[in-house]
Amino acid sequence: MTALLPFLQLCRLPTAFTALADVFLGYLLVHVTLSSGRDQTPADFALLLGATLGLYLSGMVFNDVFDRQVDAAERPHRPLPSGRVSVRAAVICGVCLMLAGLAAAAFVGRHTLIVAGLLSLCILAYNGGLKHMPLGPVVMGACRFLNIIMAASSDWLRFEQLWWRPQTWVAAGMGAYIVGVTWFARTEAQRSSRLQLTLATLVANLGLAILLGWVADWPSEQKTAVFFAMGVIVLTINRRLLTAIADPVPARVQAAVRTSLLSIIILDATLVFAKLGPEGSGYAIAVALLVVPAMTLGRWIRLT
Repeated sequence: MTALLPFLQLCRLPTAFTALADVFLGYLLVHVTLSSGRDQTPADFALLLGATLGLYLSGMVFNDVFDRQVDAAERPHRPLPSGRVSVRAAVICGVCLMLAGLAAAAFVGRHTLIVAGLLSLCILAYNGGLKHMPLGPVVMGACRFLNIIMAASSDWLRFEQLWWRPQTWVAAGMGAYIVGVTWFARTEAQRSSRLQLTLATLVANLGLAILLGWVADWPSEQKTAVFFAMGVIVLTINRRLLTAIADPVPARVQAAVRTSLLSIIILDATLVFAKLGPEGSGYAIAVALLVVPAMTLGRWIRLT
């Protein structure tokens, strides 16, 4: 376990549960159970979880590989600058994870593989140079958008149907939210600009507003409960963001980013309930419970 811990830290494992929650959401936006749909089986859902896990973790690894010189100055405790993981081992790990993710997507079907390929390109583009450019947060948002679309993909849908409602609307809202969170976190290792944090907060709230708009538009008998839950989530997120804006020191910015990331799981659970209603309560609870391992592992492995 001691030898494995640096690699788990390299992958920022706790945040992977937010990506897994997105798979539940994306899949259940076009299904009513984990085995519904033409020729769909629980194995397909498991493969989607594997595809997302492989691609997401590879992105975390490549993030540190490309940023190792910056981390040496700002985050010397990270596995690469501290020497606990070699660059060669990290590259091999990242490549293997990405290939595993693409292989899992291929087993689901060609449509899933196409979306996974687009997601992989965004991951490599972000880590390979766009991260430090103004377009960086947008590309990260595109990664989250494509992750949800990939979860909704299957060969029994025509390819153009992958980009229809409801999955596109929800994926766009979550993508915009991640654009804001990524922008908010850009200078988390040092004192941040209040203007940057304020603008990032506005973008994150735009994403949340898009999700609320979908809930309002979706025919559902449980809108009151969903709006109440969403309101609590939005207030919790913004309380942390505004606290960081008031005093933009690294500790407060990182705490706000941590809350924003973990809130994705609860957002996904709430949206699953909005889509499926009381009959889908079990799925919504299962998604919400993903926050438990994320928070537990977060005690030993930093999310940011």
